[in-house]
Amino acid sequence: MNSDIIVSSRIRLARNLRGNKFSSKISQEEAYKIIDEVKAVIEKNDTTSKLGFELNYLKDIPDIEQNILIEQHIISPQLTKNKNESAFMISEDKSIIIMINEEDHLRIQVLNSGLRLEDSLKTANMIDDILEGNLDYAFDKDLGYITSCPTNLGTGLRASTMLHLPALSMTNQLEKILLAISQIGVAVRGVYGEGTKSMGNLYQISNQGTLGAQEETLVERIKQISIQLLEKENSTRQLLMSNNRVYVENEIYRAYGILKNARIIDAQEAMKLLSFIKLGIEVGILENMDNKNIDSLMTKVQENNIQMMLEEGFTKKERDFKRAEILREEI
Repeated sequence: MNSDIIVSSRIRLARNLRGNKFSSKISQEEAYKIIDEVKAVIEKNDTTSKLGFELNYLKDIPDIEQNILIEQHIISPQLTKNKNESAFMISEDKSIIIMINEEDHLRIQVLNSGLRLEDSLKTANMIDDILEGNLDYAFDKDLGYITSCPTNLGTGLRASTMLHLPALSMTNQLEKILLAISQIGVAVRGVYGEGTKSMGNLYQISNQGTLGAQEETLVERIKQISIQLLEKENSTRQLLMSNNRVYVENEIYRAYGILKNARIIDAQEAMKLLSFIKLGIEVGILENMDNKNIDSLMTKVQENNIQMMLEEGFTKKERDFKRAEILREEI
């Protein structure tokens, strides 16, 4: 149940190179010099050279494909704002991404499924140590790593988990719980991070501040809050199945019926209904369906993925028609 409710873990480290302006102020020439330096370190190191890193310049990637990368959580929306100066390196298994010239010169990101924050931190620190051993990081003995945004000063670390919380949402407990979490220094965001809303009952939680705390402390805090949410979601599912099974079945089979038969459906509704299907699989109501296929569909039905299938010039109505067609075929 761990990887069902806690969908993924992410560690992100923010770093800057001494003697360079922040990313928002550098020229393309200065930006490309940073990209070349990072690329050289990754390719020459014995460990990272074996991970199959590929360098991608944002300027060479069409806008719609950039948006798909955001929907897949491979890059951040911020990286695309500096697309003439930015790039990213991605490992062969797509679990390690080094974003270059995002808000900071370097954003080292490690993604894993389930609750694997410690594993992600270990990998991120390994990459960080290799880069720091060859590049001159901006560091202050009192403030720690110097970052563009003051909230990232110190460790420069963001630890986050993505959670699927449909039972807490169905029982109207979620808003109160997430409000309480936000008041103890933990950020609650939607699927695509800061400034985005939840879709499909998916929520991202992460630490807010990084100054004055050890990396392990920040990670442990997010881990424990994630476990508490997991346990609360689990117990709520059990109560619903014991006391209101017919209600739960009704929501799940209604969702199945709509997805199996709808001719037009927008992304928000599709995500909501796919969340019920995911819940149905996890509580054993829909036994002949695969959770991984639903996770894949949650990405596949996003606006830019649909637009990519249709190419340019299609209206929202035509995208909604195509989305419904995909769902009928795959549900």
